[in-house]
Amino acid sequence: MVKRCANLALAYAVVAMIFGVFYREFTKVSHFTGQTNLSLLHTHYFVLGMFFFLALMVAEKVFSFSDRNTGKLLIVYQLGLNITGVGFLLRGLVQVWGKALSRGLDASISGIAGIGHILTGACILLLLLKIRRQAA
Repeated sequence: MVKRCANLALAYAVVAMIFGVFYREFTKVSHFTGQTNLSLLHTHYFVLGMFFFLALMVAEKVFSFSDRNTGKLLIVYQLGLNITGVGFLLRGLVQVWGKALSRGLDASISGIAGIGHILTGACILLLLLKIRRQAA
């Protein structure tokens, strides 16, 4: 589990850096100077990707909380994080391109990000409960 978390932290650090460069270069090439959700990708992947898995690695070393279901929980967490990322990417691309969206499409993009946030948030709570149970 510790090695897996270290590998995931490294992978998400790389993804965060890629999205940071993409945000900067894409907005520059598009001559876009306003606010866009593309900037959120960089910070979300650093915090909810790299820092989260680094903290989880330390928690595992200290509390040894993982069990046979923890791996499944981490898969759902990553699914939620990446669904959220897709929502931010879609919203950011639309903002940079300056396209008007129908109400349905606009709501769909918000729904994508919302589903990702729900999955991520639920998994964070379940992991915290596992850690608390083991720490007691």
